[in-house]
Amino acid sequence: MAMNVAQDGGEDEVIATINTTPLVDVMLVLLIIFLITIPVVTHTVPVQLPKETVSPLQTKPDAIEIAVDKDGNVFWNERRIDSPTLLAQLKTVSQRDPQPEVHVRGDQSTRYEFIGRVVTDCERAGITKVSFITQPPARGG
Repeated sequence: MAMNVAQDGGEDEVIATINTTPLVDVMLVLLIIFLITIPVVTHTVPVQLPKETVSPLQTKPDAIEIAVDKDGNVFWNERRIDSPTLLAQLKTVSQRDPQPEVHVRGDQSTRYEFIGRVVTDCERAGITKVSFITQPPARGG
């Protein structure tokens, strides 16, 4: 903001008025822009929009937890099973609609061979969603 200083005589006097000319110029430019764009926005093609109905979401089936300990033992929802039984149960649940997800929890020191067998059994049974459960890293590290 600029200040005008009077220069008539020896006494310096401050004139505290605001120069409103730039403000008026900006307002006129904005008014012209709005006058030009409003008719374009308000004129639309008249269409009959479809009516939407809300249907309840499909519930997800329970996920199957398969755990593999460091010795290679396989657990189905915390119950120990062998490989042929695992494959038979996976084939049974793969026929459900919707198909449940399989969550594989492997011990950190488990050999990949044991985890690979579980994944192969899931593939042979036709399970489409297999995920691995891991421990997230500590915050800030």
